[in-house]
Amino acid sequence: MVAPTESISTPESTSPNADLVVAVRGLSKVFKDFWGRPKARAVDNVDFDVRRGEVFGLLGPNGSGKSTTVKMLLGLLNPTKGHIEVFGKSPKHVATKARIGYLPEESYLYRYLNSGETLDFFGNLFELPPGDRGARAEQLIEMVGLNQARGRLVGEFSKGMQRRIGLAQALINDPDLVILDEPTAGLDPIGCREVKDLILALAKRGKTVILSSHLLSDVEDVCDRVVIYYGGKIHASGTLKSLLTKPDSVRITSPVLPRPTMEKVLELIRQDVGQDKLRVDNPTQNLENYFLEVVERARAAASHTSGATSGAKVAAYLRGDADKVASGQADSVLDRLTQSQTAEPEVKPTAATAPESKVDNARLDKLSAAETPAPVAPSKPAASQVTKEQIDKANDKLSSLLGDKE
Repeated sequence: MVAPTESISTPESTSPNADLVVAVRGLSKVFKDFWGRPKARAVDNVDFDVRRGEVFGLLGPNGSGKSTTVKMLLGLLNPTKGHIEVFGKSPKHVATKARIGYLPEESYLYRYLNSGETLDFFGNLFELPPGDRGARAEQLIEMVGLNQARGRLVGEFSKGMQRRIGLAQALINDPDLVILDEPTAGLDPIGCREVKDLILALAKRGKTVILSSHLLSDVEDVCDRVVIYYGGKIHASGTLKSLLTKPDSVRITSPVLPRPTMEKVLELIRQDVGQDKLRVDNPTQNLENYFLEVVERARAAASHTSGATSGAKVAAYLRGDADKVASGQADSVLDRLTQSQTAEPEVKPTAATAPESKVDNARLDKLSAAETPAPVAPSKPAASQVTKEQIDKANDKLSSLLGDKE
């Protein structure tokens, strides 16, 4: 167990302690075998801070200790040595856990529930009111692009679709700290971009995001600061700008210059740095951006898919627009559609007030059929009496005919 200590402040921190969300000091984790002998040192004397509104990256190859660190931050593992504070409390503090959203490396989902039932289940764990659970589930399903697959069981989802619904469940409680372990694993480039846009939107709202990944391009696009793990230790840390900038070289970008002008510029540079250190080429765009442009053009000309689609805007409650949603002023796609159909105050549909639709007309037809008396058919006794008269007449006619023959 970790003994409580005083609040931690570090020279690295430039914000007040009130903005300190996660503080880690001297953190170590040693896994032992059945007889208590050390088997593997997964984390070795790690220190770092994470502040409010920051996107913080845990980088490293597989098995470097990232996931073990995340599990200790969540209180799922006890440190062998060291100290952790999350929102100034122990990671095992129950009220603190309610402020955290977590997407594990592997999605642990109930395969016989559909998307809405899955989000309702996790919302119920946080004791959200049924109305809030339903509204948030609708917004999240639309946001992660699973509208067209909402009726399918989660067990039938591809890995990428499971990651999408896993991300939705991590946000159902509108957490202040979001911990994402390999969030883009199994996602296509469109899904990866949407996850990164979501992370930036959460940070803009003041939420804190810890991103554990070995996909460097994802981290580079969204993280403010990173630590790089190897063998359970941190070997580099700092802002991306400070880590990636090469102070001993300069890049100059300009529009295409006339050849004489280009020759003059190159000649001046060669005089100072020499021919062997000069490099001239055309800038290239990011492959992800190019891919998304191609897909966007194809989507504009094409059609329908039964799988995951591009999601809508970030869910309104995650953007802090709960008041707008309540007042009918939210700007998400779902809310605009809802507003266009419910301009009047919401009234519980009845046979007299329900909007016309195929389903409602069918119900009204059934009600009308039940209330309008059908044409009265002859009763059984009447049918029996008519039949007897007909038989008597037939007998009389038959008797007269037989009498004539005699």
